[in-house]
Amino acid sequence: MTTSTKSPTSPNSWPMSDRERANLQTVTLYDSVQSLSEIWPLAAKHFGQITALHDPHVTPEVKFTYEELNQQIQKFAAGLQALGVVSTENGTSLPPRVALFADNSPRWMIADQGIIMAGGADVVRSGTADIEELIYILQDSGSISLVVENLALLQKLSDRLQDLPIHLIILLSEEDPNSDENLPVVKFSQVIATGEERPLKPTNQNLETLATLLYTSGTTGKPKGVMLTHGNLLHQINNIGVYLQPQPGECTLNILPTWHTFGRTGEYFFLCQGCTAIYTNKRYLKKDFQEYKPHYVISVPRVWELIYDGVQKQLREQPASKQKLANFFFNISEQYITARRISQGLVLQLDQPSQSQKLLATLKSWVLLPLHTLGEKIVYQKIRQATGGRLKFAVSGGGSLAMHLENFFEIVGIGLLVGYGLTETSPVLSARHHWENLRGSSGRPIPGAEIKIVDPESGKTLPPGEKGVVLARGPQIMVGYYQNPEATKKAIDSEGWFNTGDIGWMTPRNDLVLTGRAKDTIVLTNGENIEPQPVEDACARSQYIEQIMLVGQDEKFLGALIVPNIEAVEDWVIQSNPSKSEADINWESQEVQELFRQELNREVKNRPGYRPDDRIGPFRLILEPFTIENGMTTQTMKIKRPVVTEHYRDMINRMFD
Repeated sequence: MTTSTKSPTSPNSWPMSDRERANLQTVTLYDSVQSLSEIWPLAAKHFGQITALHDPHVTPEVKFTYEELNQQIQKFAAGLQALGVVSTENGTSLPPRVALFADNSPRWMIADQGIIMAGGADVVRSGTADIEELIYILQDSGSISLVVENLALLQKLSDRLQDLPIHLIILLSEEDPNSDENLPVVKFSQVIATGEERPLKPTNQNLETLATLLYTSGTTGKPKGVMLTHGNLLHQINNIGVYLQPQPGECTLNILPTWHTFGRTGEYFFLCQGCTAIYTNKRYLKKDFQEYKPHYVISVPRVWELIYDGVQKQLREQPASKQKLANFFFNISEQYITARRISQGLVLQLDQPSQSQKLLATLKSWVLLPLHTLGEKIVYQKIRQATGGRLKFAVSGGGSLAMHLENFFEIVGIGLLVGYGLTETSPVLSARHHWENLRGSSGRPIPGAEIKIVDPESGKTLPPGEKGVVLARGPQIMVGYYQNPEATKKAIDSEGWFNTGDIGWMTPRNDLVLTGRAKDTIVLTNGENIEPQPVEDACARSQYIEQIMLVGQDEKFLGALIVPNIEAVEDWVIQSNPSKSEADINWESQEVQELFRQELNREVKNRPGYRPDDRIGPFRLILEPFTIENGMTTQTMKIKRPVVTEHYRDMINRMFD
């Protein structure tokens, strides 16, 4: 066991008192370590021959045991020291910076921890990011060396590196560099070989030492370098076990970018527990679920939307009788889980259900249970098999999770937990316990973290139920923004409270409920403030809507930009016109426009808390999805509202003419 509890009762046992649960803390192998570099020898000692990293999608496939991973990290670190990349005589909290521009792979992990073990701090970003952004990060961070994913990326950057203090470039690939490169270039294997011949020198690292710089996406200006220390990241490793207690040898699928704080901290945590991390991507995700049968997956809401959409597509392809039967069971089960939540007091409202309401809900859940159980045997267990059948818990973060997704995964029996945090908070601030999974909330503060809601104007702390700006304080809060004291002072006050920029409220039991971003709020001309995310989540229930973004700042009513689900619309066109063998969609036709008008009206009106101002007036259909590649979403697949708004400025203006 890698994790034990200070509470007298295990978190997986039942029953457990509310006090025991609230005070649950973990004791880990790493409680006394002062740096990330101390983790890997401990992990190697305890997990030895268990596979740590497995990438099945390269030729030949790559596997490292925990012993091998520790050896590779140490060799890479010693190689960096021997090559003069990192000095161990720095002795300050600001070590030399080494840029690491690459995407998920075992070599990324080795380079990441090797840089840190050598005594440096890495500056991480995707290898597919915009070149101008990468150059800006190199300049701003003052990086002295550069690790790149492959030769193609190096060639894109090479002409811009001459005026920077870069004195060595390392290729993670085994490609031979061009002979005309102006800067010395070594391959990953050469760094390892160098490290095999040199001893690893000890470094002066502690909890306050900078471990990494992560640059924000910069949707509203230039990216800012978030400074995270060893202590910031160790806090996460030592406390996420309150929510999840994986066992050595269990398997995780890694689909999130490991250079992003959510994917990175998640990978650190599971590796610290002795799990096997299997690298996957959207192309292989469905196959890898079946082949590797993971116990855990962490991802962003967009991935869960894709899984949900895939199930809905399969249902639409079934004969009408099977569709009707499946819809019948889903309807019954939604009533069942709703009643069960009420009976357990797990409802998202300020006033909790009365005893009589709980009793009636309990009776209703008992009545519906046989039909729900039948749906489990006929429908839901088949859906679970699509995830391999061994999934203990799935974790969603990086954005809000729509209630129809919450309902769906609860119905089919997949334990979906939701957490909340930001890059600046390492990232986890709060999360939901599996034994008290309050759907629609972001859970309670992680041990050591404090969260409060304040009035945006006065700064006064607000009582439970009142909506305001979310502030956070704790050992996972960043040191600040690199070389940007003005932005740091604006984000973190004199008492250490970090302004998240999110809007939300707290329940009387200290659950955080997020309702939107302060900067995303749309203000109509009648003075009404509309938080777009809940309305967008409701509209996304429609099988015909792939993505949607509300617009309407300073207008009389809301509008929307909609990316349609082309395949679903094609099916609808064919069904509406049986004589057609294939769909020929006229997106401007009255029938298609009316289809989307009906979908918007129904989903918005069916949304809990519906107000007349939530109604959507004009809309436009856009056939190009919002993606990472076209710069319209972040790496966690959240829509960059300012970018989309500017790109479609003329279209939006015409909508309200």
